[in-house]
Formats: sequence, C-alpha cells, structure tokens
Amino acid sequence: MHIHYWLQVDKGFVAQVADVMGGRKAPMNKEQEQQAEKSIVGEFSTVKHVRGILSMGRYSDPDTASSSFSILLGDAPHLDGQYAVFGRVTKGDDTLRKLERLPTHKEGIFVMPIERIEILSTYYYDIDAESCEAEKSILKRRLSESASEVERWRRKCFA
Repeated sequence: MHIHYWLQVDKGFVAQVADVMGGRKAPMNKEQEQQAEKSIVGEFSTVKHVRGILSMGRYSDPDTASSSFSILLGDAPHLDGQYAVFGRVTKGDDTLRKLERLPTHKEGIFVMPIERIEILSTYYYDIDAESCEAEKSILKRRLSESASEVERWRRKCFA
C-alpha cells in the first residue's frame, strides 16, 4: 500500500501532503522512482489562492514542483501567481475543518500534526476512459482494496 500523509496542517493557511519520495512507506520500483524524481515546470495562473484551492508544493525554484501539494485552509494572496493551482475542493469542507482542529506543533517553518495523519486511499478519474463500464470496474476494484485496508486497520486499532 502506498501510504502518504499530511505533512503540515496550519489552521487558516494550508494542509500539505508530503511528496511521494518522503511520504511513502512502500518501496518503489525503478520506474516509479524515475517518475517520482521528475520535476514539473511552473505553470502559474491568475486563480486566487483562497480556501479550498489545490496548489502544487515546490522549493524556491519555480520549476521544482513534484508530488507534494496543498489544500488552502484560508486566503493566501502571497501565493497568487507563485504556485501552480490545479483544482479546488468541491465537497468535504467539513473534513478540512476537522483537520484544522487537530493538535499541532511547530517544527522549523512547518506546523505539523502531533500524530501522523495518513491517507489510506486515493482515487483519480480518467476522463479519457473508453467507457463508463471500464471506469466502474476500476473504481469497484479500488473500493474493494480500500475496504480491505480499512478493515485491517479497524481490527488492529479498535479490536
């Protein structure tokens, strides 16, 4: 399982996911490592960094984005035009509010959850899928895998 986690949760500012190289427990094969080492050229827009925006994480060089990203928990105009926006939250603001209520501590420039908050499953939707049936089949398989993993954790933590 490819478990990632929330690296930073800074109330009113940002919730940031660790990159795959730093935030992954499962080992990667050579092809995965090569993909994970790639950087993305900066693509900046006029979209404002407000609560619910998904934005790429990067280093000081604008062309160093990789797999780390943030969900804005408040307005951050100082990020406008500096970080690539690639989406926005359309549902689940209640989950973001729960993230913001977690106990945190400061570690350098980061405000981090005291307990590691892991992401147990992720999904993507392929808009180029040949048919809805193919997409449904893929989603059913992923849901089944996620359900098995959630059950494993339930038994481990709540038995």
